[in-house]
Amino acid sequence: MASTTFDYKVRDRSGRLVSGQLDGDNLALVAAKLRDMGFAPVEIKPVKGLNLKTEINIPGLSDRVKLKEVALMSRQLATMVAAGLSLVRALNVISDQIESKPLRLAMIQVREDVEQGSLLSSALEKLPKIFPPIYIAMVRAGEVGGALDVVLLKLSTTLEKQVELRSKVRSAMAYPAIVMSLVVVIVTALMIFVVPIFKHLFASLGAKLPLPTLIVIGISNIVASIYLVVVIAAIIVIIIAFRKWISTPGGRASWDRFKLKPPVFGPLVHKVALARFSSTLASLLAAGVPIIESLDIVAANAGNQLVADAVRGAQDGVRQGQSLSSTLAQYDVMPVMVTQMIETGEESGALDSMLDKVAEFYDNEVDSTVQSLTSVLEPLLIVSMGAAIGFIVISMYLPMFDIYGIIQKQGSNA
Repeated sequence: MASTTFDYKVRDRSGRLVSGQLDGDNLALVAAKLRDMGFAPVEIKPVKGLNLKTEINIPGLSDRVKLKEVALMSRQLATMVAAGLSLVRALNVISDQIESKPLRLAMIQVREDVEQGSLLSSALEKLPKIFPPIYIAMVRAGEVGGALDVVLLKLSTTLEKQVELRSKVRSAMAYPAIVMSLVVVIVTALMIFVVPIFKHLFASLGAKLPLPTLIVIGISNIVASIYLVVVIAAIIVIIIAFRKWISTPGGRASWDRFKLKPPVFGPLVHKVALARFSSTLASLLAAGVPIIESLDIVAANAGNQLVADAVRGAQDGVRQGQSLSSTLAQYDVMPVMVTQMIETGEESGALDSMLDKVAEFYDNEVDSTVQSLTSVLEPLLIVSMGAAIGFIVISMYLPMFDIYGIIQKQGSNA
């Protein structure tokens, strides 16, 4: 008998309301399992909709675990550990209710390692593609400090913020990409199907073609011929060469430096990098990870080579006894506001709290920039699309005036 997925709402031992999903053969068995976990069921109901679980394995995609799934798993694990469940029992429950097959298999492996006496951080360390260094370091710090549930909850919040940040950036890029793709499709269709009809018409009537019409017909000839394959091949070669170039240290540094320069997108990329830097460092320090190790992890996950170089430089300075703020202030990529907030945090002994405030500030800045970008790009892209299509249409109608003159002249001669 195939198991059914149930939505549940329960109260933990402290009376807090917790919700989630659990698989089971029937409602009674799910309720019993929740009681065994130490929860008091409030509401249990089967998930509505078709349960289609046909597996399609695509190499590189089907085995990928989303950051959002790891965040949700971390929050559920933190809730269970805080409710008093043993780690092995909590991992057993997590393994049963995770929908993502790659993550479920990973957590089964983690559970087996923990059952055999391994620390949770050591078990997670065997899965670097799913659990990044920041995750391992924070879990290890939680184990040492005896606050694993608190650290896991902090981890889930940190990962959720990263997911939200990525979503904001993608939403800013999605609209221009969709509009530009639409323009390319429409223009290509006009060049292949419409322009050749006018070209044959003009040739049969012997019309004199103005420059805009000659340009459009020339482009149409390229698009409708073998030259298009050459152009596409050239673009593919350029993309491959570019990807290889940015995979080198020098290429990556040059590209990351360039990304900070464009008028609108540059500040957005800079703010995203600063938000990621401050949020990650705040989470690591709050979990009790030593600052040298924290800076090493932040540099490896900075997402921008210039920020990573600044963090590594700061790491060297801290090793030599300098303050974090003074070493970061030497790098242009770090704004004065960031270094001053860090300096205040160092003086007050609340560096993690100050970094959280910096991260919150840049999160809000990213949100504001994305909204402004969308409001500016929307009319600009619509005008660009209209201009491109309008240019083609007008170019096709310009020779009509010459054709009209030819027809009138032929009529008068007749």
